[in-house]
Amino acid sequence: MRMVAALFLLTGLALWTTSPCVAAQTLTSVPADTLVMVDGNGSDPAWGKAPALVVHDKVADVDITLKSVHKDGLIFFLASYPDPEENRTHKPWVWNKDLEVYELGPQREDTFAFKWNLEGHPVDLSNFADNSYRADVWYWKANRTDPVGFADDKHHVLSPESAPKATRITSRSGKPMFLQRLGDAGKSTTSKQILTSYKGDLQPQYVIRKPEGSRADVRAKGTWKNGVWTIEFARRLDTGHDDDIQFRQGGSFLFGVSVYGLYGKPIDKSKAHLYGQGRISDPLTLEIR
Repeated sequence: MRMVAALFLLTGLALWTTSPCVAAQTLTSVPADTLVMVDGNGSDPAWGKAPALVVHDKVADVDITLKSVHKDGLIFFLASYPDPEENRTHKPWVWNKDLEVYELGPQREDTFAFKWNLEGHPVDLSNFADNSYRADVWYWKANRTDPVGFADDKHHVLSPESAPKATRITSRSGKPMFLQRLGDAGKSTTSKQILTSYKGDLQPQYVIRKPEGSRADVRAKGTWKNGVWTIEFARRLDTGHDDDIQFRQGGSFLFGVSVYGLYGKPIDKSKAHLYGQGRISDPLTLEIR
């Protein structure tokens, strides 16, 4: 009877240390013999020794395969998932011949996001959680970050208190919460261009540049081939920035992933795309061996 009680207690503790609701699946990051070349190819020898974790994205309705390795103070991630189309154009300027002005086009880029718990205790990382949290977000974008080989390093703050540039969210239990989606310190990968005269029927809205500062902590590159996206990520284990999660060998870290951006938007499947309508995956744990 004591053994049964002890097992019950240990099981409860295991659940508590990952998520308030669901036991987390585990992604194990193993030591690599060689560094990964972050080119989106996914063929580096290091990946052959890394165990795979398969996670289902309920909004995109696809299985995501994740792997991770580390070497020389760097940690690498491999994410792959099926996608019937490659979309590398995002909100372009489309010329309206009748009005003789540029209008925003309907095209939306493909994306992928990691979201890491920055709290010192387990939380629900959903945008619709009842708990407050800070989270480190790595947001790979096929149009706005991939050309220069980075992910957009950002962070989310969910709180019951209103804040500048926060989106009002209704939590799972129906209470008001406020979500801030903030860029890390430094310069992003984009600046916008406004066109006042005709330059062509279709023109990019975003000018792509190399990021700087804490915003440039995460390198990432993706390739689309035969209906599958393969995306590789790299980051220092410890960046020294307080807006980032700091990894260490032997540690465990709560996170989730999503194919679509985590904007807190309602899901509307009548739209031509689900851009920005992502929902965080079931809770995952990274263990670094």
